[in-house]
Amino acid sequence: MLMEFNLSQILSTSMVLFAIIDILGAIPVVIELRRKAGHIESEKATLVATVLMIIFLFAGETLLKIIGLDVESFAIAGSLVIFCIAMEMVLGLTIFVEDAPETVSIVPLAFPLIAGAGTMTTLLSLKTEYATQNIVVGIMINMMFVYIVLKNTERLEKLFGKSGLNVLRKAFGVILLAIAIKLFRNNTGL
Repeated sequence: MLMEFNLSQILSTSMVLFAIIDILGAIPVVIELRRKAGHIESEKATLVATVLMIIFLFAGETLLKIIGLDVESFAIAGSLVIFCIAMEMVLGLTIFVEDAPETVSIVPLAFPLIAGAGTMTTLLSLKTEYATQNIVVGIMINMMFVYIVLKNTERLEKLFGKSGLNVLRKAFGVILLAIAIKLFRNNTGL
């Protein structure tokens, strides 16, 4: 059986992951982490985040079965997490608080900033809607973009400015709100 790639699904998953990873909105955080640690290993952070996301995409459902959960329940829970993240983005709230450690090699950049709970939840939620191969392509597209952003955070900060980054963050927050509501409705039957 040949895997068929669907451009519409690839674009949809890419946009969803782009919004949830929110690497543009994370530029100020990345810059602050770089200031504290002195250097960010962009290649290492991108590779680790990619591997984590792909492993969770394929093994996440099995892990859920082991602990007695179904994908639909996880998708509903994920829609609530995505909703909270979107509210943070749109309203400028801080719901999820994490301390920044002294170093930024893998933690907190690759996990949980890039491949965090919201991203993992989103991957399983996407799996209920889209073909796995299209999600993998969406992950790869996003991780290429993440790598480019990590390599060029200072240039992007100057290009967009503080207000431009805020506008992007709020726009993707609204998109995430719509995605959260769609996931909730599709998995609850409401």
